[in-house]
This record gives sequence, C-alpha cells and structure tokens, in this order.
Amino acid sequence: MLKFFFGRLLVLIPTFIGVSIIAFAFIRLLPGDPVMLMSGERVMDPARHTQIMHELGMDRPMVVQYLSYIGGILQGDFGTSIVTKRPIIQQFFALFPATLELSVCAIIFAIVLGIPAGVFAAIKRGSFFDQSVMGAALVGYSMPIFWWGLLLIILFSGILRWTPVSGRIDLLYFFPSVTGFMLIDSLLSGQKGAFTSALSHLILPTIVLGTIPLAVIARQTRSAMLEVLSEDYVRTARAKGLSPFRVVGIHALRNAMIPVITTIGLQVGVMLAGAILTETIFSWPGIGKWMVDSVFKRDYPVIQGGLLLIAAIIMIVNLIVDLLYGLVNPRIRH
Repeated sequence: MLKFFFGRLLVLIPTFIGVSIIAFAFIRLLPGDPVMLMSGERVMDPARHTQIMHELGMDRPMVVQYLSYIGGILQGDFGTSIVTKRPIIQQFFALFPATLELSVCAIIFAIVLGIPAGVFAAIKRGSFFDQSVMGAALVGYSMPIFWWGLLLIILFSGILRWTPVSGRIDLLYFFPSVTGFMLIDSLLSGQKGAFTSALSHLILPTIVLGTIPLAVIARQTRSAMLEVLSEDYVRTARAKGLSPFRVVGIHALRNAMIPVITTIGLQVGVMLAGAILTETIFSWPGIGKWMVDSVFKRDYPVIQGGLLLIAAIIMIVNLIVDLLYGLVNPRIRH
C-alpha cells in the first residue's frame, strides 16, 4: 500500500509544476496594468511606475520571475496581494472555510440523493421511475449554474420568501468565529435563532452547487449497478434465495461503488469551479467570490496564488480518491 501511495504522490509533482507554469503564463496575458490600478484615478509619475515595477519584480525576465515565485512557494510564500497588502495564503485560509462548508453540504446533498436514485433506477430499469430519474438527471446536468441560481432566488426568495437571498447569516447575529464554519459557530454561540438563520442561508447555494454532481452521481450509479446486476455472482446469490436487500445492498452495491467513488472525487474540481459562480450569485464570502473580485481588480498575485492553492486541493482530493479506490479494489494496488 505504501508503494502505491508514493507512486501516486510522485505523479502530483509534475502535475503541480505544469499547473504553476500555466497559471503564471496566462496571468501575464490578462489585460491591464496592476501598477496603474494601484494609483486609482490619480496619474502616476513614470519614474514612480518604474520604481514600483522594480519593487514587485515585474521588470525582470519571465523565467527569473517564475523561478523566484516557485522558490517562494517552496517556503510557503504564495505572494502578497497588490490591493490589500496581505499575504495571499492568509486570505485564502480565512475564506476557505466558507467555501468548504458550502462544498461539503453540496456533495452530501448530491450523494444522499444521487446514489439511492441511481440504485432504484437500475433496479426498476425501463420503468417510469427510471425514465423520470434519468430525465431529471439530464436536465440537472445541462442546466447552467447562474441561470438555475437566479431561478431559485426568484422563486424561493422573491415570490415565496422562504429563504434569504445572500450572505451566510442575518446581520442581527454577531459572534466570534471559532471554526470558520457558520453552522458550527452558530451552535457554539448559543444565540437563539442563529443556527436556523445560518441553515436557511445555506439551502439555496447548496442546491445550486450540488445539482450537477447529483445528476452525474445518479447516472454513474445507475450505469454501474446495471453492469453489476448482470454478473454471474449476483444471479448465483439470487438463486441461493438471499433477500433482495442482501443481494443489492451488499453484493451488488459494494462493487458498483468503485467507479462511483472515482466520480465523486472528480466532482470536487467541478464543485470548486461551480463555487465561483455560486458564491458570486449568492454573495457567499468564499474563495470563489474572492477570485472573481481579484480578476476585476487585476490583482495578479491573488489570482495566481489562488489558482495554485485550488489546484493543490483538487490534487490532494484526487490522491485520497485513488487511495480509497485501492482500498475498495485491492487489484488496483498491484
């Protein structure tokens, strides 16, 4: 197992280097001058402009800038924001709990609904339920996040007034952040109604962000279950008189979960990409909205550092998925 782990770990090194090169190169192609942006509406003296460019290291050759940047990353320094003057890694981990809370709730929502829907659709193959689930999954997968989010806001926040439009909690509540997760901190605060408020703010963003993973998981579970249910050992189990729950829930589902686990892991990248739109629509104070604001402000170090940190998280999650894949199916390790 250790050999399998280190083999997967070594693959991440060239992947991270490739991502860093792509991020570094494409950020330099963005239009706009970050130094001029720092001056605001004032006219900057050319000599002062040259001085700031030198202080930021932007007047050096690209190769030198890249090597210097990689050297800083190896020491845990992802740069400093041009706008806020704060370390990027400090801002990232201050906002990451909000994105993580939203992503965890969305993936739980997708798994809890997607796997049972896929299993029952496979069992009832060709039935009205099967066709309805697959039709809904296709619609959910095809639906743009920004359009779906606006529809839910109009219906549940505008017309029905069941849920709030934006933010993580009502402005009536204030308490120190202990864990960074609003649901947990609202419970720890002991303030009446705080947890309900935090939960109501989380409902719509969770549905919007979890819809596409839900559709993918449901379709993948159905496909995997149909393949497994036609295997000889499943027919043998049924011939022995085992209960349907034991045949489907233990023998079939366990083997069908192998590709589903991989699918769930791959959805992490999709969710972090979807979080950018979701957080922008619902004004959710996470890394997605932070990245969008940084693009408009031409804050190159934040965009670059944020991309690398997000890529690192996705690679770590994929590594964990590979390890789980090896545990579920020992043949993969060999």
